[in-house]
Amino acid sequence: MLLSACTASRKTAEGPGSQWNPVVAHRGAWKAKSLPENSIAALKEAILLGCAGSEFDVHRTADDSLVVNHDPYFFKDTIEKVSFATLAKHRLSNGERIPTLREYIAAGLENNPSTRLVLEIKQSIISKERGQETGARAVKLVREMNASSITTYISFDYAILQKILSIDGKAPVQYLEANKPPSRLKEDGIAGADYHYSAFRNHPEWIAEAKTAGVVLNAWTVNDSTTMDWLLVHKFDLITTNEPELLMERLKQSPVNNGWELTWSDEFDYKGLPDSSRWNYDVGDHGWGNEEKQFYTKADTLNALVKNGSLFITARKTEEGKYTSARLVTKGKGDWLYGRVEVRAKLPSGRGIWPAIWMLPTDWAYGGWPASGEIDIMEHVGYNPDSIFMTVHTTLFNHMINTQKSAGFVVTDPYNTFHEYAIGWEKEKIDFFMDGQLRFSFPRSGKDPAGWPFDKPFHLLLNIAVGGGWGGKQGIDENIFPQRMEVDYVRVYGK
Repeated sequence: MLLSACTASRKTAEGPGSQWNPVVAHRGAWKAKSLPENSIAALKEAILLGCAGSEFDVHRTADDSLVVNHDPYFFKDTIEKVSFATLAKHRLSNGERIPTLREYIAAGLENNPSTRLVLEIKQSIISKERGQETGARAVKLVREMNASSITTYISFDYAILQKILSIDGKAPVQYLEANKPPSRLKEDGIAGADYHYSAFRNHPEWIAEAKTAGVVLNAWTVNDSTTMDWLLVHKFDLITTNEPELLMERLKQSPVNNGWELTWSDEFDYKGLPDSSRWNYDVGDHGWGNEEKQFYTKADTLNALVKNGSLFITARKTEEGKYTSARLVTKGKGDWLYGRVEVRAKLPSGRGIWPAIWMLPTDWAYGGWPASGEIDIMEHVGYNPDSIFMTVHTTLFNHMINTQKSAGFVVTDPYNTFHEYAIGWEKEKIDFFMDGQLRFSFPRSGKDPAGWPFDKPFHLLLNIAVGGGWGGKQGIDENIFPQRMEVDYVRVYGK
């Protein structure tokens, strides 16, 4: 059974086995099998894959035939200025001729259990009125073929969508231009904001606004896994892509499709100092129990700065030969008992550098370190290139008595390539991941807090230390500064 547009779009992740399916194949599923875009073969492949929708583009010829093609021209003929017979002389790479809308809808109705037809009315190069008439003719044909229940209409032209609604007030229509907030779409009866994903990056408030208003969230054209993951985390209803197979794989792996819900995050989609509603600072030059050499500053853009969509923590050497850095903490603004924590970052490099992504207890309920525990999601020491360590510390298991539970491994280019470092912290274990792959697991053994103090709230820390008992074990290379850790995002999920 095909769900209506609004019903299907409002499905949310409810854990494994959820029916949430946001995958819309852009111009059909053409890329993996080298099919022509907008071909009937590409539509059938999208249906076979089980995509939630298959998008395609409609023009009208000079003799009023509705045809499916992306560009306003087909081979060298301008579609709106020639007859269908002229266009039909040419063949697509798989031997098909340019499909008529009637043929396309017929193919979409055949053996199709769940894929919607996402019909884009292209703007006319002749006049706005002609574009609106094309929209009206498309609606008429869809209704004639009893395909209204599986068809969504999209357009960059607001007037075309309003024309469609004047004919069929219940037709699901989505706007593509990204120049109107979701609240305005709601007022005008437009069902969805089908905007380029960058519009939602630039206006993150539109995500919550759309959900509050009941406006469908759709993003195009999303072809990289990082952007897919961001949209999945924010539970976009639909995601339009040239890579439907990749998106389906990302959907399977997404935390929000596996029982997790985003509860706290910083995407660093702003400029200046880190957001004070999310971050505090540890300040000073106390050595921090590790003989470290840096002074941690407070709210100094030389050491902590958000720009270009990332947080940069910078360790510097001053003219006086001293070191400054930053240690950001969520304490008091983000404290969690259990959950999944993800941090995507590029690391600094060089002898004497010691970056870390880690967690400490908020209340130290079982006493000072290590009695109340420590969770090191990622540590790196510069004298050991390309190496990553993931560790837990407790009274029974810590490096002071050489019993710490840890995993160390080599990572391909952690300095110039982003990697995601994560934990899944539950009542009975803590799993450590890099780029979605399980690297280390620490199971709970008994109820004694000496071995398992991880039943109290913890908070997150991000920092670069200089020197110290581990980081400075082979000295400090004075010529490497400044060194930066670049953080793309921090995301925390609860069950």
